[in-house]
Amino acid sequence: MKRYINLKPVFLCLALLVFNACDKDFEEINTNPNVPNSVTPDLLLPNVIRSTVNEVMGTSWGIGNIVIQQTAKIQFVNEDRYQWGEINGIWSTMYTNLRDVNNIYAIAEKAGQSNYMGISLVMKSWMMSLVTDCYGDAPYSEAAKGKEKVVYPKFDTQEEIYNGILADLATANDLLGSTAEIVSGDILFGGNVSKWKKLANSLRLRYLMRISNRRNVGAEMQAILTNPTATPIFTSNDDNAALQYLPTVPNQFPLYTSRIGSVNEFRLSKTMGDKLQQLSDPRLQVFARPTPASAGTANPVYVGVPNGLDDVAALQYNGGANFLSRIGPSYYIDGFLTPTPKDLSIAKGIIMTYPELQFILAEAAQKGLITGTAKDYYEAGVTGSFNYYGLTVPVGYLEQTGVAFNPATALELIGTQKWIALFYTGLEAWFDWRRTNVPALTPGASNVNGNRIPVRFIYPSFEFSLNKENVEAAIARQGGVNDINNKVWWDQ
Repeated sequence: MKRYINLKPVFLCLALLVFNACDKDFEEINTNPNVPNSVTPDLLLPNVIRSTVNEVMGTSWGIGNIVIQQTAKIQFVNEDRYQWGEINGIWSTMYTNLRDVNNIYAIAEKAGQSNYMGISLVMKSWMMSLVTDCYGDAPYSEAAKGKEKVVYPKFDTQEEIYNGILADLATANDLLGSTAEIVSGDILFGGNVSKWKKLANSLRLRYLMRISNRRNVGAEMQAILTNPTATPIFTSNDDNAALQYLPTVPNQFPLYTSRIGSVNEFRLSKTMGDKLQQLSDPRLQVFARPTPASAGTANPVYVGVPNGLDDVAALQYNGGANFLSRIGPSYYIDGFLTPTPKDLSIAKGIIMTYPELQFILAEAAQKGLITGTAKDYYEAGVTGSFNYYGLTVPVGYLEQTGVAFNPATALELIGTQKWIALFYTGLEAWFDWRRTNVPALTPGASNVNGNRIPVRFIYPSFEFSLNKENVEAAIARQGGVNDINNKVWWDQ
C-alpha cells in the first residue's frame, strides 16, 4: 500500500523562509553605498551655472550675433537670411536645469540656508527671462513640477511671467545675506553673496526697463536706486556677472573647442565694422582680426561682410574669405594654443555687466523715470565697456560727432553704444533692439522673411506632441500663428 505525503505545506514553508530571507536585507543589499541618495545645493549649483551660461553663449554665436548684425556668415547662410527652423537650445536647457534650481531652493529651504534660496531665485529669474524673451508665453507657474504630477503645465502670459520674475528677484534680495552659511559650488562669484545681491537688483532694473513700454516702472526703478544699502547694484566691472572660463576643460569658453572651419563661416558684420571704423573705435581690434590678406603687414585692414547675402554672394564678397575679417582672437584660439589671461578676461560667459546697467540707467534718466544725469550714466557705460576689454577711452572719443552726448539724439546714442558694448555677450542686444529699434538695422538683401528681422523663436515641435492644448492656447493669444515675426507682449 502506497503512502502519499502532502508536500504543499513543505513547499509553502520553504517559500516563506526564502521570501523572508530575501526581504530581511532587501533595502541594504539594493542600496549602492557609492551613490548618494540625497544632494546638497553646492553639488547642483556648478552645473546649473555652467550649462545655462554655455547654452546662451552658443545660441549667441549661432543666432544672436547674426540677427543683431554684429557678425555675419559667408557659408551656410540660412541663419543670416532668417531661414530659421526650430531653435530649441534655450527652451530645453533652461527647463532641464529649472528642475535642479527648484531642488536647490527646496533643499536650502529645509536646511534654513537663505543664501542658496536667494541664488536659486536669481538663476530662475534669469533663466525664465531668456525663455519668455525668446518665445513669448511659456510654462512658468507650473513648470518643472512633474513630481507633483503636473505633466501638462499651462503657458503663463509673458506679463504674468515678468510679474513673477520681478517678485522673485525682490525676494532674493531680501534672502541673500540673511543667513550666514558659506556658499560653495559657486563658479560665478566664488561664494560672494554680496555680488549675488547686486546681480538680483541689477537684473530687476534690466527687466523693469524691458517692460517699460507696457507699464510705468519709474517708481520701482527709483526705489531700487534710492537705497543702495538695502538694494545694492553693480558699481564697477568688478561686479560683473561673467563666468570666468579656464584654459582647459571642463570650463572652457565654448568656442575654443570648435573646428576652425566652423568658426571661419562667421565674419565681422559690415554693420558693426563700419560703425566702429566711423568712430575710430579701438574695440574693433578686440571684436575682429585684420583680413587674412593684410594680417602682419604695415597696413592691416578690417572688412565686414553685409548680413543676409546668399551663399555665392557672401563667399565672393570683396574678393572672398581672404579679404574679410574673422572674429577677434580672444574669442577663438587658432590651433592648439593656450588662451592668455587677456583672452580669458574678455571671452567670458555673460549674464549681465556694469556697462549694460549704466546704459539702462542712462535711458531711464533720459526718459525721466529716475533721477540722475543721463549724460553721466551714458559716459560711464562707454568708459566701462572700454575698460572691460582692457582699453582706455581715446582722447576726444566722447566728444566726437556720433558719440558726444546730445539730449536731442540721446536715446539713439545710448542704444548704439549699448549695442556695441553687448558684442557677443548673449542675446541681450537682440532683446534690446526689439524694444528700442536702435540701432537702425536693415534686413539682408537676400533675406527670405519678407524684409523683416525676426523677433522671436517658434515653439518647439515636441511641445505639440507633449502639451498640445496648452501650447496652442498660447499661440492663439499671440497672433494665432507660431511665427518668428509675432511680437512678444513687451514689444507690442
